[in-house]
Amino acid sequence: MSFAFQKTQASTFWLAVVLSTIALTWNYVFNWIFERWESRHAVRGRSFARRLAHGAGFEGGLAIILVPVMSMWLDISPAAAFLANVGLLAFFFVYAIAFTWAFDRVFGLPASAAK
Repeated sequence: MSFAFQKTQASTFWLAVVLSTIALTWNYVFNWIFERWESRHAVRGRSFARRLAHGAGFEGGLAIILVPVMSMWLDISPAAAFLANVGLLAFFFVYAIAFTWAFDRVFGLPASAAK
């Protein structure tokens, strides 16, 4: 990232730390909100559509938070910051769906989704 945006390695290191901290916090907050929403629905279980909604909501929310941070930190336009994130967002969208499916298969559904 330092090479692509002509920033020092120290600056991009701290940006990575900040972005990771934001992502970790967002993961906790989003999943808490999602499971509260999920527990209020009569239909239990996690269909593929629900998993897509979860992945899209998580990644979309994260993009809304991270793009302005990257834009300000790197002194680039929001569009450039978004484009810098597109590949990561696409990868982690698929990863989030696969990971939560595998996690639920190994450990079972949370109470909010259990039948």
